[in-house]
Amino acid sequence: MSDRQAPLKLQGGVAVITGAGSGIGRGLAHRLAREKMSLALADVDSAGLTETVEQLGGTSASLSCHLVDVADRGRMERFAAEVVERHGRVTLLMNIAGVAMHGTFEQLTLEEFDWLMKINFYGVLYGVANFLPILRKQPRAHIVNMSSIYGIIAPAGQTAYCASKFAVRGFTEALMHELDGSSVSISCVHPGGIRTPIAKRARVSGKSDPKAREVTLEMFDVVAQMPPEKAADRIVDGVMANEPRILVGGDAVQLDRMQRLMPIKYWDFLVRRSRKLMRVIGERRAKSAQA
Repeated sequence: MSDRQAPLKLQGGVAVITGAGSGIGRGLAHRLAREKMSLALADVDSAGLTETVEQLGGTSASLSCHLVDVADRGRMERFAAEVVERHGRVTLLMNIAGVAMHGTFEQLTLEEFDWLMKINFYGVLYGVANFLPILRKQPRAHIVNMSSIYGIIAPAGQTAYCASKFAVRGFTEALMHELDGSSVSISCVHPGGIRTPIAKRARVSGKSDPKAREVTLEMFDVVAQMPPEKAADRIVDGVMANEPRILVGGDAVQLDRMQRLMPIKYWDFLVRRSRKLMRVIGERRAKSAQA
Protein backbone atom coordinates (compact mmCIF):
# COMPACT_ATOMS: atom_id res chain seq x y z
CA MET A 1 0.00 0.00 0.00
CA SER A 2 1.35 3.43 -0.89
CA ASP A 3 2.43 5.57 2.07
CA ARG A 4 1.42 8.67 0.10
CA GLN A 5 -2.24 7.67 0.05
CA ALA A 6 -4.43 10.20 1.85
CA PRO A 7 -6.70 9.02 4.70
CA LEU A 8 -10.22 8.04 3.69
CA LYS A 9 -12.80 10.76 4.32
CA LEU A 10 -15.79 9.23 6.07
CA GLN A 11 -18.23 12.13 6.32
CA GLY A 12 -20.39 12.37 3.21
CA GLY A 13 -19.26 8.99 1.93
CA VAL A 14 -21.30 5.82 1.35
CA ALA A 15 -20.59 2.65 3.35
CA VAL A 16 -21.81 -0.84 2.50
CA ILE A 17 -21.93 -3.21 5.49
CA THR A 18 -22.82 -6.89 5.28
CA GLY A 19 -23.73 -8.70 8.50
CA ALA A 20 -25.27 -5.45 9.81
CA GLY A 21 -28.03 -7.25 11.70
CA SER A 22 -25.93 -7.99 14.79
CA GLY A 23 -22.49 -7.98 16.39
CA ILE A 24 -19.61 -6.10 14.80
CA GLY A 25 -21.64 -5.26 11.68
CA ARG A 26 -24.24 -3.50 13.82
CA GLY A 27 -21.50 -1.75 15.79
CA LEU A 28 -19.98 -0.47 12.54
CA ALA A 29 -23.38 0.82 11.41
CA HIS A 30 -23.66 2.87 14.61
CA ARG A 31 -20.12 4.23 14.37
CA LEU A 32 -20.34 5.16 10.69
CA ALA A 33 -23.76 6.77 11.20
CA ARG A 34 -22.11 9.03 13.79
CA GLU A 35 -19.46 9.81 11.17
CA LYS A 36 -22.31 11.10 8.94
CA MET A 37 -21.90 8.45 6.26
CA SER A 38 -24.75 7.17 4.14
CA LEU A 39 -25.30 3.47 4.84
CA ALA A 40 -26.36 0.46 2.77
CA LEU A 41 -26.97 -2.24 5.37
CA ALA A 42 -27.30 -5.91 4.45
CA ASP A 43 -28.04 -9.11 6.34
CA VAL A 44 -29.83 -12.42 5.82
CA ASP A 45 -31.58 -11.87 9.18
CA SER A 46 -34.55 -9.60 8.51
CA ALA A 47 -35.44 -9.15 12.19
CA GLY A 48 -31.86 -8.29 13.15
CA LEU A 49 -31.56 -5.82 10.30
CA THR A 50 -34.81 -4.13 11.32
CA GLU A 51 -33.55 -3.86 14.89
CA THR A 52 -30.33 -2.22 13.74
CA VAL A 53 -32.28 0.35 11.72
CA GLU A 54 -34.60 1.06 14.65
CA GLN A 55 -31.60 1.63 16.91
CA LEU A 56 -30.04 4.03 14.42
CA GLY A 57 -33.17 6.18 14.21
CA GLY A 58 -32.34 9.22 12.12
CA THR A 59 -28.61 9.33 12.85
CA SER A 60 -27.48 8.27 9.38
CA ALA A 61 -27.27 10.81 6.56
CA SER A 62 -29.08 8.34 4.29
CA LEU A 63 -29.90 4.69 4.89
CA SER A 64 -31.07 1.71 2.86
CA CYS A 65 -31.72 -1.90 3.94
CA HIS A 66 -31.14 -5.00 1.85
CA LEU A 67 -32.06 -8.58 2.67
CA VAL A 68 -29.01 -10.41 1.31
CA ASP A 69 -27.52 -13.88 1.52
CA VAL A 70 -23.85 -13.18 0.79
CA ALA A 71 -23.38 -16.78 -0.38
CA ASP A 72 -25.81 -16.15 -3.26
CA ARG A 73 -23.75 -14.88 -6.21
CA GLY A 74 -26.74 -13.56 -8.14
CA ARG A 75 -28.16 -11.78 -5.08
CA MET A 76 -24.83 -10.07 -4.46
CA GLU A 77 -24.80 -8.80 -8.04
CA ARG A 78 -28.30 -7.36 -7.58
CA PHE A 79 -27.32 -5.94 -4.19
CA ALA A 80 -24.53 -3.89 -5.78
CA ALA A 81 -26.93 -2.59 -8.42
CA GLU A 82 -29.46 -1.65 -5.72
CA VAL A 83 -26.84 0.30 -3.78
CA VAL A 84 -25.76 2.28 -6.84
CA GLU A 85 -29.37 3.01 -7.74
CA ARG A 86 -30.13 4.20 -4.19
CA HIS A 87 -26.87 5.97 -3.24
CA GLY A 88 -25.11 6.64 -6.55
CA ARG A 89 -21.68 5.52 -5.35
CA VAL A 90 -19.73 3.57 -2.69
CA THR A 91 -16.61 4.74 -0.84
CA LEU A 92 -16.30 2.06 1.87
CA LEU A 93 -17.08 -1.66 1.54
CA MET A 94 -17.21 -3.71 4.74
CA ASN A 95 -17.54 -7.48 4.21
CA ILE A 96 -18.45 -8.47 7.77
CA ALA A 97 -21.02 -11.28 7.47
CA GLY A 98 -19.82 -14.65 8.78
CA VAL A 99 -20.80 -17.91 10.50
CA ALA A 100 -19.21 -20.61 12.64
CA MET A 101 -19.45 -24.39 12.84
CA HIS A 102 -18.90 -26.81 15.74
CA GLY A 103 -17.12 -30.06 14.90
CA THR A 104 -13.74 -31.51 13.99
CA PHE A 105 -12.83 -32.26 10.38
CA GLU A 106 -13.80 -35.92 10.69
CA GLN A 107 -17.14 -34.93 12.23
CA LEU A 108 -18.01 -32.45 9.47
CA THR A 109 -19.58 -33.40 6.17
CA LEU A 110 -18.36 -31.85 2.93
CA GLU A 111 -21.76 -30.17 2.62
CA GLU A 112 -21.24 -28.48 5.99
CA PHE A 113 -17.77 -27.37 4.92
CA ASP A 114 -19.31 -26.03 1.71
CA TRP A 115 -21.97 -24.07 3.59
CA LEU A 116 -19.43 -22.30 5.78
CA MET A 117 -16.96 -21.55 2.98
CA LYS A 118 -19.67 -20.05 0.77
CA ILE A 119 -20.59 -17.52 3.46
CA ASN A 120 -17.23 -16.75 5.07
CA PHE A 121 -15.04 -16.78 1.96
CA TYR A 122 -17.23 -16.57 -1.14
CA GLY A 123 -19.36 -13.92 0.56
CA VAL A 124 -16.23 -11.75 0.78
CA LEU A 125 -15.19 -12.68 -2.77
CA TYR A 126 -18.61 -11.77 -4.19
CA GLY A 127 -18.62 -8.52 -2.25
CA VAL A 128 -15.26 -7.44 -3.66
CA ALA A 129 -16.05 -8.67 -7.19
CA ASN A 130 -19.26 -6.66 -7.41
CA PHE A 131 -18.25 -3.49 -5.57
CA LEU A 132 -14.61 -3.01 -6.63
CA PRO A 133 -15.57 -1.56 -10.05
CA ILE A 134 -17.83 0.89 -8.20
CA LEU A 135 -15.15 1.78 -5.65
CA ARG A 136 -12.59 2.40 -8.40
CA LYS A 137 -14.69 5.29 -9.71
CA GLN A 138 -14.01 7.24 -6.51
CA PRO A 139 -10.93 9.40 -5.90
CA ARG A 140 -10.46 7.52 -2.60
CA ALA A 141 -12.12 4.31 -1.41
CA HIS A 142 -11.47 1.44 0.99
CA ILE A 143 -12.36 -2.26 1.46
CA VAL A 144 -12.57 -4.08 4.80
CA ASN A 145 -12.56 -7.89 4.75
CA MET A 146 -13.34 -9.81 7.95
CA SER A 147 -10.92 -12.58 8.77
CA SER A 148 -10.29 -13.63 12.40
CA ILE A 149 -7.46 -14.40 14.80
CA TYR A 150 -8.25 -17.89 13.46
CA GLY A 151 -6.95 -16.61 10.14
CA ILE A 152 -3.55 -16.35 11.88
CA ILE A 153 -3.57 -19.29 14.30
CA ALA A 154 -5.27 -22.67 13.75
CA PRO A 155 -6.70 -24.42 16.83
CA ALA A 156 -7.90 -28.02 16.73
CA GLY A 157 -11.65 -28.31 16.19
CA GLN A 158 -11.74 -25.29 13.86
CA THR A 159 -10.71 -26.76 10.49
CA ALA A 160 -13.66 -25.33 8.55
CA TYR A 161 -13.63 -21.92 10.20
CA CYS A 162 -9.83 -21.59 9.95
CA ALA A 163 -9.89 -22.66 6.30
CA SER A 164 -12.35 -19.88 5.50
CA LYS A 165 -10.57 -17.20 7.51
CA PHE A 166 -7.09 -18.09 6.21
CA ALA A 167 -8.62 -17.91 2.72
CA VAL A 168 -9.94 -14.41 3.42
CA ARG A 169 -6.53 -13.36 4.70
CA GLY A 170 -4.64 -14.75 1.68
CA PHE A 171 -7.10 -13.27 -0.81
CA THR A 172 -7.02 -9.87 0.93
CA GLU A 173 -3.24 -9.65 1.18
CA ALA A 174 -2.74 -10.64 -2.47
CA LEU A 175 -5.40 -8.14 -3.59
CA MET A 176 -3.74 -5.51 -1.40
CA HIS A 177 -0.57 -5.85 -3.45
CA GLU A 178 -2.52 -5.72 -6.71
CA LEU A 179 -4.29 -2.52 -5.64
CA ASP A 180 -1.10 -0.81 -4.45
CA GLY A 181 -0.86 2.64 -6.00
CA SER A 182 -4.55 2.77 -6.92
CA SER A 183 -7.30 4.85 -5.34
CA VAL A 184 -8.61 1.78 -3.46
CA SER A 185 -6.94 0.51 -0.30
CA ILE A 186 -7.84 -2.57 1.72
CA SER A 187 -7.65 -3.90 5.27
CA CYS A 188 -7.86 -7.42 6.65
CA VAL A 189 -9.46 -7.55 10.11
CA HIS A 190 -8.49 -10.14 12.72
CA PRO A 191 -10.69 -9.95 15.83
CA GLY A 192 -9.94 -11.92 18.97
CA GLY A 193 -12.67 -12.65 21.50
CA ILE A 194 -15.56 -10.28 20.73
CA ARG A 195 -18.89 -10.62 22.54
CA THR A 196 -21.07 -11.32 19.47
CA PRO A 197 -23.76 -13.97 18.83
CA ILE A 198 -21.60 -15.94 16.35
CA ALA A 199 -20.65 -18.74 18.77
CA LYS A 200 -24.19 -19.29 20.04
CA ARG A 201 -25.57 -19.26 16.50
CA ALA A 202 -22.93 -21.66 15.20
CA ARG A 203 -24.18 -24.76 13.43
CA VAL A 204 -23.46 -28.10 15.04
CA SER A 205 -22.35 -31.08 12.97
CA GLY A 206 -24.63 -34.08 13.42
CA LYS A 207 -21.57 -36.17 14.34
CA SER A 208 -20.16 -33.76 16.94
CA ASP A 209 -20.41 -34.19 20.70
CA PRO A 210 -23.08 -31.84 22.17
CA LYS A 211 -21.05 -31.62 25.39
CA ALA A 212 -18.05 -30.34 23.43
CA ARG A 213 -20.23 -27.53 22.06
CA GLU A 214 -21.31 -26.54 25.56
CA VAL A 215 -17.68 -26.41 26.71
CA THR A 216 -16.79 -24.28 23.67
CA LEU A 217 -19.60 -21.84 24.47
CA GLU A 218 -18.50 -21.59 28.10
CA MET A 219 -14.90 -20.94 27.03
CA PHE A 220 -16.10 -18.30 24.57
CA ASP A 221 -18.05 -16.64 27.39
CA VAL A 222 -14.84 -16.38 29.42
CA VAL A 223 -12.54 -15.05 26.68
CA ALA A 224 -14.97 -12.88 24.66
CA GLN A 225 -14.85 -9.71 26.73
CA MET A 226 -14.69 -6.90 24.16
CA PRO A 227 -18.07 -5.39 23.21
CA PRO A 228 -18.77 -5.28 19.45
CA GLU A 229 -19.11 -1.48 19.62
CA LYS A 230 -15.53 -1.18 20.86
CA ALA A 231 -14.39 -3.60 18.15
CA ALA A 232 -16.15 -1.43 15.56
CA ASP A 233 -14.33 1.66 16.81
CA ARG A 234 -10.99 -0.16 16.53
CA ILE A 235 -11.77 -1.21 12.95
CA VAL A 236 -12.80 2.29 11.85
CA ASP A 237 -9.73 3.79 13.51
CA GLY A 238 -7.63 1.22 11.65
CA VAL A 239 -9.24 2.18 8.35
CA MET A 240 -8.54 5.84 9.03
CA ALA A 241 -4.90 4.97 9.75
CA ASN A 242 -4.63 2.92 6.53
CA GLU A 243 -3.70 -0.21 8.48
CA PRO A 244 -3.44 -3.21 6.14
CA ARG A 245 -3.88 -5.65 9.06
CA ILE A 246 -6.23 -4.63 11.87
CA LEU A 247 -5.87 -6.70 15.04
CA VAL A 248 -8.86 -6.26 17.33
CA GLY A 249 -8.35 -6.90 21.05
CA GLY A 250 -5.36 -7.50 23.29
CA ASP A 251 -5.74 -11.26 22.88
CA ALA A 252 -5.48 -10.95 19.08
CA VAL A 253 -2.29 -8.88 19.43
CA GLN A 254 -0.79 -11.40 21.86
CA LEU A 255 -1.66 -14.44 19.74
CA ASP A 256 -0.41 -12.81 16.54
CA ARG A 257 2.91 -12.04 18.22
CA MET A 258 3.14 -15.58 19.59
CA GLN A 259 2.50 -17.11 16.17
CA ARG A 260 5.28 -15.00 14.70
CA LEU A 261 7.73 -16.09 17.42
CA MET A 262 6.61 -19.74 17.53
CA PRO A 263 4.95 -20.64 14.20
CA ILE A 264 4.39 -24.27 15.26
CA LYS A 265 4.98 -24.37 19.01
CA TYR A 266 2.24 -21.82 19.78
CA TRP A 267 -0.20 -24.75 19.97
CA ASP A 268 1.45 -25.90 23.21
CA PHE A 269 0.63 -22.52 24.74
CA LEU A 270 -2.97 -22.70 23.53
CA VAL A 271 -3.38 -26.13 25.12
CA ARG A 272 -2.14 -24.76 28.45
CA ARG A 273 -4.42 -21.77 28.07
CA SER A 274 -7.39 -24.06 27.40
CA ARG A 275 -6.65 -26.01 30.57
CA LYS A 276 -6.66 -22.78 32.59
CA LEU A 277 -9.98 -21.81 31.02
CA MET A 278 -11.41 -25.21 31.91
CA ARG A 279 -10.44 -24.60 35.53
CA VAL A 280 -12.20 -21.23 35.43
CA ILE A 281 -15.28 -22.88 33.95
CA GLY A 282 -15.17 -25.56 36.63
CA GLU A 283 -15.08 -22.90 39.34
CA ARG A 284 -18.03 -21.12 37.73
CA ARG A 285 -20.03 -24.33 37.66
CA ALA A 286 -19.22 -25.02 41.32
CA LYS A 287 -20.34 -21.54 42.36
CA SER A 288 -23.51 -21.88 40.28
CA ALA A 289 -24.31 -25.20 41.93
CA GLN A 290 -23.87 -23.68 45.39
CA ALA A 291 -26.11 -20.70 44.61
